[in-house]
Amino acid sequence: MTPCTVKWQKQEVARDPSTAPSEAPAQLKAVALKLFAERGVDGVSVRQIAEAAGQKNHAALTYYFGSKDRLVRELIVDGARAIDDRRNAALDRAIAAGGLRSVAEVMEILVETSIDPDPPAWGECYNRFVVGLQLSNRRLFMDALAGRWNRGYQRCLDEVRRLKPDMPADLLNQRLVFMGGAIGGILAGRETELADRTRHHPMWSDAHTLQRVARALTAIIEG
Repeated sequence: MTPCTVKWQKQEVARDPSTAPSEAPAQLKAVALKLFAERGVDGVSVRQIAEAAGQKNHAALTYYFGSKDRLVRELIVDGARAIDDRRNAALDRAIAAGGLRSVAEVMEILVETSIDPDPPAWGECYNRFVVGLQLSNRRLFMDALAGRWNRGYQRCLDEVRRLKPDMPADLLNQRLVFMGGAIGGILAGRETELADRTRHHPMWSDAHTLQRVARALTAIIEG
């Protein structure tokens, strides 16, 4: 191979945009998630997302994701996968340590793993995003997941059923539905409050609040 050939190959690699690192897609995702959480998916335009992400070219979103719908689907899956990974890991640790002994312990896992351990500077957004989306377009939400990324949640429900063998199945299933609705609403409300930086939120910033949320969910299950 001659030196000229080597030089030509390096130039070709440098011109290939697929090899150039770019933070634009991640920034577009982060900003879109924030805006969707605040205003709802239908209340945010492609242009507004691009501008908020600092993109001069308003076609950037279409370039990276194809459409707003595909971006929404990616955000749904990204968050669901991350929560499911945390949830399964927490369950595996608990089982390795001897197993879950109470409904309260299961609820603590459900709550703690729903929280983003590394949120952006403006705070968590995913719970508000999915709660709002399920109210406005549940079909899109369910279609994006396609039955995936909920193994950890189903494992938690199975643990509750194991711990409550004497409760009638229809009653327990009803309470599990109530609990599922409650956890989403509570955590979405928490995000909304903490996103308001104009004042302090002593209740939601208290280190014990999430544990108390878990206890409230336990009460829904146990009656």
